[in-house]
Amino acid sequence: MEFAPEHIEEIVAHARDEAPNECCGLLAGRNGRSERVFRMANAARSPLRFEVAPLEVMRTLETIDEAGLEVAALYHSHTRTAPYPSQTDVTFAEAWPGTPWIIVGLAEGDAEVRTYRIDGANVAEL
Repeated sequence: MEFAPEHIEEIVAHARDEAPNECCGLLAGRNGRSERVFRMANAARSPLRFEVAPLEVMRTLETIDEAGLEVAALYHSHTRTAPYPSQTDVTFAEAWPGTPWIIVGLAEGDAEVRTYRIDGANVAEL
């Protein structure tokens, strides 16, 4: 899946808007290209972790499906650490096998964006 630069910019903007708390959301697309960013609320309202309400996930997935799109990536931010998956991220990724993870790091001030594929305990940068 190719992520359009404007969608990465929108994800970074979401991270900055939610700072100092982590942000989270989904990127959807089709035919190998991203088409839409879905901002989701961090129910944890925390600078150290994110949590999405199950009902919001369900509604967002329905919207993606109704639009004829598919989940292209999950994203969230790390406001105090580098953009590398935490153990919590790795555990959470088990529910989304094969789905890329975009992490925005804001710890150094400037946004650093990295994308990973998480397969069990294996983390590979894309």
